[in-house]
Amino acid sequence: MILILLLIPLLTLVAILFNKRQAAPIAAVGSALQLLFTIALTWLFLKNGNIYSGSLTWFKPLNINFAYSLDGVSMVMILLTALVVFAGVMVSLRLESGRREFFVLMMLLSLGAYGYFVSTDLFALFFFLELAIVPKYLLIGLFGSGNKEKNAMKLALMLSLGSALVFIGIVAMVYMSFLQTGVFSWNMAHLATVHLPLWSQSVLFLILFTGFGIFTAMFPFHSWAPDGHSSAPTAASMFLAGVSMKLGGYGCLRVATVLLPQAAVQLSWIFVLLGVAGVLYGAFATLKQTDIKYMNAFSSVSHCGFVIMGIAMLTPVAIKGAVLQMVSHGLMTALFFAAIGMMYSRTHTREMDALSGILQKAPFLGSVLMLVGLCSLGLPGMSGFVAEMTVFVGSWERTGLGYKIATILACASIVITAVYILRAVGKVVWGAVKTEHVASIKDVRWDEKCACIILLLAIFLIGLAPFWIGRLIDADCAQMASVFMLN
Repeated sequence: MILILLLIPLLTLVAILFNKRQAAPIAAVGSALQLLFTIALTWLFLKNGNIYSGSLTWFKPLNINFAYSLDGVSMVMILLTALVVFAGVMVSLRLESGRREFFVLMMLLSLGAYGYFVSTDLFALFFFLELAIVPKYLLIGLFGSGNKEKNAMKLALMLSLGSALVFIGIVAMVYMSFLQTGVFSWNMAHLATVHLPLWSQSVLFLILFTGFGIFTAMFPFHSWAPDGHSSAPTAASMFLAGVSMKLGGYGCLRVATVLLPQAAVQLSWIFVLLGVAGVLYGAFATLKQTDIKYMNAFSSVSHCGFVIMGIAMLTPVAIKGAVLQMVSHGLMTALFFAAIGMMYSRTHTREMDALSGILQKAPFLGSVLMLVGLCSLGLPGMSGFVAEMTVFVGSWERTGLGYKIATILACASIVITAVYILRAVGKVVWGAVKTEHVASIKDVRWDEKCACIILLLAIFLIGLAPFWIGRLIDADCAQMASVFMLN
């Protein structure tokens, strides 16, 4: 089943390469098949509760295998990926030039994400993580806008630093485990049974959490994200914020914390501080933005701070909240970037003052902006509320005055979020028409509506009926948290 999931984007990629004129329809069909297959896989997982797993020999001399498995946490991340990829392809169907190259890179990104989320061999996991860097650089450098070359290079260099730290940490962990057990293995299940000394765990934990944290725009390694988003084409921004930044959070959880539990308990306070700092810094930085795309980019830094904080709190509910936040943020930020891209393609500006009055001239687009803004500020009934409240409740469960203060500070960011979201919505959606570009704007097309509706449905499905996603991830989050043995 998992191999079929990987074959769909691979075959789509090959089909696009050999059929340049039909690149967009092929990409649309391929992304739709990914989404339908993922939905079916989710339904089967909920019904049967089975863990699909297997292993293929990759490089026998170093005992490298493509070992794969599917549990609840990886299942929701795969579902998120399929939703964002489908939406990203739909908003890009009318791309004027470079369609074949663009959609090939998008399929390559989706293949990397799927492989990453199902890998249980650390070498395979790192391979798929790397697979996502080059396409992102090319998408921004070739199809972006503004200072695209500089921002693409900055993104690539920062993520390469994260990759380097991850690779060093992984190789060191495998080697230290070999010295202790005599078994040379990259398999995560085996490494979880090896109890390394606390000093070595501490060094590896700091290296790995920081490396993966760079991918999720952890403060103070966040600067690549706003600049990268500002120059990225719409679909690339959707994938970058909706999926790519989740690769880091997933790695922080699966690799850094679960495989190094003693060090996680001793040193997690460092990343709690960095998570809260990211939440507050991102929120205050967002207040100063006048470019709506930069506003959403800095808002993403703030929201991803909740992911870091939730993971570092180490309680079952906080970890569940971090997973929910990854999914919720992926959906809403992808939708936000989609709506921004639709406005920019019609008005050729991203300044909020110049975009005033969208709702009057483009009711569907204005309504989408309003709804996704409300999700971002945590309105009950939407996924943002469920995710953030779960993070707050789980964080409050961690004993210690410092953790209580950190939770209160993170909760206070809600007020700042409400200010910048309501200000942006008030200016762009409800304001009076000020420019000719807005006065003559056309509402969204059917393909763009399809992308918006699928993401909105997912946001409301989690917000109004979160129990199905709880059934997917509750047991796995509790199992991961059980290794920390907090007092």
